[in-house]
Amino acid sequence: MDDCENCSKEQKNKIKPSHSKIRWLVGALFFIIPLEVLSFLSIDLSPWIRFPFFIAVILIFGRKIFLSGFKNLFKFNFSDINLLMAIAIIGAIFLQKFEEASIIVVLFGLGEALEEYGIQRSRLALEKLINSSPKTAELKSGKSVRIEEVGIGEIIIIKPGDKIGLDGEIVFGDSLVDESTITGEPLPKSKMIGDKVYAGSVNNGGYLEIKIEKEAKDSTLNKIVHMTGEAVKKKAESQKFIEKFARYYTPAVTIFAIALFIVPVFVLNGSMQFWLVQSLTILLIACPCALVISTPISVFSALGNASQKGALIKGGKIIEDLSQITEIGFDKTKTLTVGKPEVTDIIPFNGFTKEEVLSCSAGLGKFSEHPLSQGVVEKAVSQEVEIHQFNNFKSMQGEGVLGDCTVCTDTRHCLGKIGLVESQFNNTEISKQMEGEKIRLEEEGKTVIFLGGEKTVKGIIALSDEIRNDSRPTIDKLKKLRIKCYMVTGDNDGSAKYVSQALGISEIYSEKMPEDKVNIITDKSKQNIKVAMVGDGVNDAPSLAGASVGIAMGSLGSDVAIESADIALMNDDLKLIPYLIELSRKTVSKIKFNTYFALGAKFIFLILAVFGLSNLSLAIFADVGVTLIVVLNGLQLYKFRT
Repeated sequence: MDDCENCSKEQKNKIKPSHSKIRWLVGALFFIIPLEVLSFLSIDLSPWIRFPFFIAVILIFGRKIFLSGFKNLFKFNFSDINLLMAIAIIGAIFLQKFEEASIIVVLFGLGEALEEYGIQRSRLALEKLINSSPKTAELKSGKSVRIEEVGIGEIIIIKPGDKIGLDGEIVFGDSLVDESTITGEPLPKSKMIGDKVYAGSVNNGGYLEIKIEKEAKDSTLNKIVHMTGEAVKKKAESQKFIEKFARYYTPAVTIFAIALFIVPVFVLNGSMQFWLVQSLTILLIACPCALVISTPISVFSALGNASQKGALIKGGKIIEDLSQITEIGFDKTKTLTVGKPEVTDIIPFNGFTKEEVLSCSAGLGKFSEHPLSQGVVEKAVSQEVEIHQFNNFKSMQGEGVLGDCTVCTDTRHCLGKIGLVESQFNNTEISKQMEGEKIRLEEEGKTVIFLGGEKTVKGIIALSDEIRNDSRPTIDKLKKLRIKCYMVTGDNDGSAKYVSQALGISEIYSEKMPEDKVNIITDKSKQNIKVAMVGDGVNDAPSLAGASVGIAMGSLGSDVAIESADIALMNDDLKLIPYLIELSRKTVSKIKFNTYFALGAKFIFLILAVFGLSNLSLAIFADVGVTLIVVLNGLQLYKFRT
């Protein structure tokens, strides 16, 4: 497990204790497993080797379990997981199965340590996001103040390259603003006077003056941090099934064993020695070793299987939740799509060819850092088209670019919005055909730019965010698994519809802010719908944390999204999602089988003990034999394939 590479030294120190504990637990597990295998084969090492090691493991890693368990016993709090664990460990020790007791202690401790580590990493990711946001703002008066001191209605200055620290409205200037952190939209937006801007976005272009509409504590970025933190906290405190089971199982078995001794001896005048042995046998048979170990052995086998495929699942509860999912929501950009604009259409006009349009457009695009321009240049390079040389380049913020071509007869050219062509070249006529093509392409979710010359429009180029190759197979497979898919994105409606139609997704939510995404999940949860969410950006973090299961794109995703999610796809393979659902369903079925089998076997031996037909040897067989079957069944998940 890797440390947070980009965290500060202070942040790393916060996660160091739990990280160190995990290393020790894993090391102990590597020593215990071979000894457990030898024990199953009736090969025991010298007591002088085994006992000191096992006792040390039990005392070091199980001390907290015993203290908490007995403390809750005296309080009659039978729902505490530590009490059930203590009974299982004591029963294993009484049977002289020290290997089994040690494995229970280590697996339980490892699960707790991993959960603690995951929570710490989530908090650190949120801290990192907060620390990266501006701490001060420059007022129009020239005074620099702390972000928290800026009031509603005040005007702040944002220079090119600055990160915007507060939500507000532009009152002077225009620029390209990268809002991908907030909305997830891949392309910077052209912002002018009257447009809204959000804290956490970046000014990629010109000088801006912004009138503040929200205080720092109410900004969009702070809302993301708050919602993510609350959702993570809520999940961390969720009650485990084993605790609910222990509430009834532990006192029931204890009372039954006591009654089996008292009633025959003091009511029916039975043999005290005989019924004492039967009562003790009941406790040994009922020792929940197999029950306690059945879940972690299945879960860790499934986790190992998933990690080999490139998916990191943060705990056993996630596997159980994933098996119950009936709907999955997908973010669009960098999840279902590549997140990079590519040229899809080149339509020449007035006798020009596609090559001529691309050559001139790429020549102008070379001077611009805009993603659309870069997409045009990449298209020209990939098709090995000669790129024209330009002089006197000029950028028109939010509109396009101008320049003089050294190759073409008509020197002056422009590349950008239709309005730029009309304003620069009054003699250039925009025909109904051109406007029709523009409308058609935009309805397909594409962005359209015009290449204009001094006398005529040479052509239009359409760009679109390419759909990932694995998106359609993933959606189709999920449908076969009877899981409904929907798409929720901050991108525009046309782009969302185009992608959803291509993938066969009927339910679409477009132009949504982070809080809108969370509200969609909340509404579905109120209808008792188990929802998973798949995303990659900071803007997806609250919905990833708030969903029943959050799935983040590992290598493409932001730190906050990955840490807030329950599952990280480290190789960004969407096809892993249906695989993981099948794996989770198989894991839950294994756990159920193991639980019912263990309870059924113990019930049979309990009946035998009640009628005086059992003994300590049968008790040992019931415990060890059932545990062995449960362990082997759980380990099969390592080899699971769809």
